[in-house]
Amino acid sequence: MSNQESISKLWIVPLLIGFAFLFIVPSTAILISNNSYFGTTNLVYGQLDHMNSNVTNSLNIQNIPVKKVHVGDIDVAYKTFGRGDPILLVSGASNVMDAWDPTVLRDLSSNHTVIIFDNRGVGNTTAGTKPFSIIQFANDTAGLLDALKIQKSDVLGFSMGSFIAQQLTLLHPQKVNRLVLYAASCGGKENIPQSPDVAKILSDFAYNRSHDVGKLLSVTFPLSWIKSHPNNISIPQSKEIVPPDTLKQQFNIVEAWLATNWSGVCGQLTKISKLTLVIAGTEDVTVPAANSLILAQKIPGSWLVQIQGGGHGVMFQYPEKLSTVLQTFLSTTTG
Repeated sequence: MSNQESISKLWIVPLLIGFAFLFIVPSTAILISNNSYFGTTNLVYGQLDHMNSNVTNSLNIQNIPVKKVHVGDIDVAYKTFGRGDPILLVSGASNVMDAWDPTVLRDLSSNHTVIIFDNRGVGNTTAGTKPFSIIQFANDTAGLLDALKIQKSDVLGFSMGSFIAQQLTLLHPQKVNRLVLYAASCGGKENIPQSPDVAKILSDFAYNRSHDVGKLLSVTFPLSWIKSHPNNISIPQSKEIVPPDTLKQQFNIVEAWLATNWSGVCGQLTKISKLTLVIAGTEDVTVPAANSLILAQKIPGSWLVQIQGGGHGVMFQYPEKLSTVLQTFLSTTTG
């Protein structure tokens, strides 16, 4: 099914200002469009016809050559592909740039020039001398856009990458066109925390105290989905690595962002004037989906799509569905 065919099957829901597109598969979609003028939030539900889940013509990201550019105190490794206006993808903790789902990359590259890159200390990007922090990562990202001579780009951030994307938009708003926040939290005292069990699993993984793949999968995908898809758990593999020291440092800055002993950036989100899409899986236990409601309520005019049954790794569970959400947002809005 083409993106245009998918869009034609969506409910078009008139709101007090403009229109919103509502969809999600395989079951229920929840879209919240924040109407800042009237101070209310519109909550609507809908259904999309079944889509073909067979992946064809997936992009082989491994075949795209790595390039490097100097940014501040580091050399940043990146890849570019596709055609059209730029979209920059910011990876989550413990992720290399090749870890993005190939179906999502393929579809984005059909009408965007996609830029993926390794964060500081990851894969082929050097660690540099500056301390790791979300602010530093945001400045690294802004520096990459400058080095590539990209004045403004759509930005998609996943998990830790969504923290970086928020900070980038607040610190360097002129560089961001539209913003997509996937598995996101604005951190601090308003953050909805992980359970202690989830926090321990992630900590044990980051500090190399556990190699239990089953436990790691349990915080990436809903247990019910794992049981029903025992032979269908596919996460892209890469020769790139995340060094143990980098993994620990990334874990520490994520924990600092989520900690309740600072204010987070929740109170600053009303300053974001960029068209924003917030995406969450309803069963995400790593960054609980309730955090997406906070973001949608605070960012003026934002869209919120919650994918029923999706976990933290929803892009690997339902890549074509997630791709349809992205394509609809990007094709029906202008920055």
